Parts: sequence; structure tokens; C-alpha cells
Amino acid sequence: MILKIHDVNVSLGLSHVLQGVNLSIQPGETVGLFGRNGVGKTTIVKTIAGWYKPSLGEIYFENQSINSLPPNEITRLGIGLVPEDRRIFPGLSVEGNLQLGLMQVPPSERQKAEERLELVLKRFPRLGERRSQPGNTLSGGEQQMLAMGRVLVGKPKLLLIDEPTEGLAPMIVTEIFRLMEELKAQGVAILLIEQNIHKAIHLCNRHYVVERGKVVLEGNSQKPEDRAELMKRVSV
Repeated sequence: MILKIHDVNVSLGLSHVLQGVNLSIQPGETVGLFGRNGVGKTTIVKTIAGWYKPSLGEIYFENQSINSLPPNEITRLGIGLVPEDRRIFPGLSVEGNLQLGLMQVPPSERQKAEERLELVLKRFPRLGERRSQPGNTLSGGEQQMLAMGRVLVGKPKLLLIDEPTEGLAPMIVTEIFRLMEELKAQGVAILLIEQNIHKAIHLCNRHYVVERGKVVLEGNSQKPEDRAELMKRVSV
């Protein structure tokens, strides 16, 4: 098991946002995290990444507790977060934004990581063509590719991807899903938050549904009956 979350609670201010969350991910598995807006999905991935700290419960990555670790150390262990807001640095070029991913790589891995940076630029030809262009001048789809590429430079074992296709053109959505299919085929574990459930479910091995800070459903994404129950839970 690459990730295990056991009875995790998170409070932000006076709000008890996560209430006893339990979930797990196996190596190479893609797991969907579904639910309506504002139910705690983003808080779950940010807590795994160390942006928030559990008030109760434990998070284990490769059997090691990561509760007390800062985000940069969690990244170095092999967890990469692609946040919903992408966090592109406007004052940096495309290449400069990608090089930020190198900062989370141990010095012994730096040379290999720089080679991976070039591979990322080849994987996203549009980024390669715009490597000197300021990151904030890219289109929404290109910024999403840049956000994903910056994380991939560090060659994560587990990718946390939060709403990667929101607001993007259908052609770019197809491209993003194709990339996630490639990463899955390469053995990268993925925890995916995605509103396009009909498309995401074909990528996932398993899924969880979150309601009001709690995991209320777990299912096998390849079983028709589990898919039907998922749709029933998340339909408006």
C-alpha cells in the first residue's frame, strides 16, 4: 500500500472540515475522489501534501507516518500535488516554473531531474515552444500542462491531481486524460479529483465519495453496479 489515511480529522478555524476520513491507494492504482463542491475533497489532498495538519488520525506513505512532515519533505518522499489553482508564478518563464520542481529533488537526483525537465518539455511540445515565455501569459490549458509538468520533473510515486480539466476546451481535456493514462501505465499512483465523472471513471480502478467531510462510499470503478451507485450519490 502506497498511501493509507486512517481516521483523519482536520479543523480549519471553527470548521470541522474532515471527520474521520479513511482511504487507501495501492502502488500504480488510480483512485477517484468524487463529491459535490465544498465537501472536503481538496482539503483531503492538501492534508496529504502537508498543507494542512490532521488534528486526529494518521497519514502513512509507504508505511511511514507523514503527519508531522512539512510539505517540502513530503514532496521529496515522492508525493506530488497539482493544485486546482495551478499556482503558476507570473514573474517566471515556463522553464523557470518547471525548474521550481527541481528544488524538491534531493541533490543526488538533481542531474536525472534536469534530464526529466527536458523530457517534460518534449512531452508538452507547446511548453517547449514557449519555454522563455512568462508562465502567466499561457492559455488555461497550457498553464495546466505547466502545473503538471512542474510536478512530473520530480518523478513522483503518487500524484494528487485536483480538478485538472475545469474550464478547459474539450481538445485539451482529452490531452490531459491521455497524459494521466500514460502516467497510470507507467505505474504512477494517482488520486484524482474531477467533476467530469463520466470521463474520469474509465481511468479509475476504485473511487470514494465524500459528503460533508466524510467518506460515505467506496466502490470498484470497473463494476457497473458500483458506477451506478456512484452516479446516484453525486447527481444533483
